Amino acid sequence: MTDRTEAEAIRRVMTQSINAVEGSREFLEAKHGQVWDTSELQQEFEVLGFCSPCCVVRNRSNSQRGTVFFQHNPRFYFGFEPE
Repeated sequence: MTDRTEAEAIRRVMTQSINAVEGSREFLEAKHGQVWDTSELQQEFEVLGFCSPCCVVRNRSNSQRGTVFFQHNPRFYFGFEPE
């Protein structure tokens, strides 16, 4: 397998895993801490890029870059990890 093929396989498994569990806001907050819906994320972060299940973001208040995970339905973002 090439690096690109391996990365794509890992990405697909992570996406399936995230979307296979209960996805209520309350569940995600208990598991990951702060959770954002789309409008909340856009207020706090600038989205620089994404490849499911991750987004690269920049915090609007302090310019810190990092990543967040997201689930598809309902769409919530969680697990901010600074670079």
